[in-house]
Amino acid sequence: MSIHEFDVVVLGAGPAGEVFAAYAAEAGLRTALVEQHLVAGECSFYACMPSKALLRPGEVLEEARRMAGVRQVVTGDLDAAAVLERRDEVIHHLDDSSYLEWIERRGIELFRGTGVIAGEREVRVGGEVLVANRAVAVATGSSASIPPIPGLGEAPIWNNRQGTTAQEVPESLIILGGGPVGCELAQAWSSLGSKVTLFEPEERVLIREEPFAGEQVEQALREKHGVNLIVGSGVDSVHVSESGITATTATGDYTAAELMVATGRRPRTDRIGLESVGLESGGPIETDDSYRVPGHEWLFAVGDVNGRTPLTHMGKYQSWIGVQTILGHEPGNRAEEIGSPRVVFTSPQVAATGKTLAQAEAAGIDAMALDVRSDSTAGASFVGKGVEGTCRLVIDRSSGLIVGATFTGFEVAEWLHAATIAIVGKVPVDDLRHAVAAFPTRSEIWLRLSEKWEEQQ
Repeated sequence: MSIHEFDVVVLGAGPAGEVFAAYAAEAGLRTALVEQHLVAGECSFYACMPSKALLRPGEVLEEARRMAGVRQVVTGDLDAAAVLERRDEVIHHLDDSSYLEWIERRGIELFRGTGVIAGEREVRVGGEVLVANRAVAVATGSSASIPPIPGLGEAPIWNNRQGTTAQEVPESLIILGGGPVGCELAQAWSSLGSKVTLFEPEERVLIREEPFAGEQVEQALREKHGVNLIVGSGVDSVHVSESGITATTATGDYTAAELMVATGRRPRTDRIGLESVGLESGGPIETDDSYRVPGHEWLFAVGDVNGRTPLTHMGKYQSWIGVQTILGHEPGNRAEEIGSPRVVFTSPQVAATGKTLAQAEAAGIDAMALDVRSDSTAGASFVGKGVEGTCRLVIDRSSGLIVGATFTGFEVAEWLHAATIAIVGKVPVDDLRHAVAAFPTRSEIWLRLSEKWEEQQ
């Protein structure tokens, strides 16, 4: 058994883990990175990147058909085979070799295999023992959560991995779960010719966002994308037959060639040795705001594995804070406090940051909402013409500060960072009137919001 000494050992080379390792190495710390599957992780190969590759062609086709002078030359439907081929290019055909150069360039040592914590500051990978003089960071991510529906465990179901990397378009597809993954992949596969049925047991899809966001996405999925969307109804059981996979509900049976589960994620904390240091496995790893595990000053948990904010960009932010903490700095943690930015890449898009109106009120804030149409600018005459949507700022009446923002409409994700800056920077909404937006851009939406604020004063 070989023993290797490092300053930092990172378990998991997904977005959070690779960033933790990179920041540590760039700070001069001897760093090891352990990965049992693919470097760059779930987001690059099975989630964010392939799902956007599947969605983008349909969005481009829709925009072309909205543009006079262009729609006249647009004929036919999407070339599904070409879309899937391009998707495979985006995910490098599930080959992570192109990601290894940056690891080598930073002097990070990569160990292929399953990392298991074997005691304080010790990780074992096969026959190798990695001793971490400074810190161990757990960044093992999450996997699809399978609900306890009778028959589901015996069915050949898809999760996000099959749902983003399938090599053929299914004739029909049932999706369980109307969160971001379910809504995005319902739209994507429908655009490629699959007959999609989506079940959401809650009263609307995207239940954690502003009600109008879910309502607008529901309408588009039904009317524009041809999805058979059933809300307020769960699936009671699943069984497989020669005709396909059947989901039984209170309203009847629904059969499709494939069934995908998109009902949430669970942290990957099983079988990584947490018990060896007195921690429980199977659930999220509790951390403080520096992502250090209480009672274990040498142990950090970043990304989905801590269950705090399971988003790629937040995992990267957490890794920055974790490494800064190891280096003896105190960067603070404001992003978790205000609420992470998040985007659902459906059409219409949903982009939000900070708190919804209901969340602000629940937090005891005397909150109000400013709403304007997202197509109410001159720029909307040229980009996303005719695509409706809503822009909402949630404002603390007592301070005039923005505490949340939600945008729906055509490609509104690019507006999100300005709102995030305003929240983090605690910019009074009065001051935004002096941040002049260029004409004729879609970002003049900020002028419309400022005008709405003035009307209500």
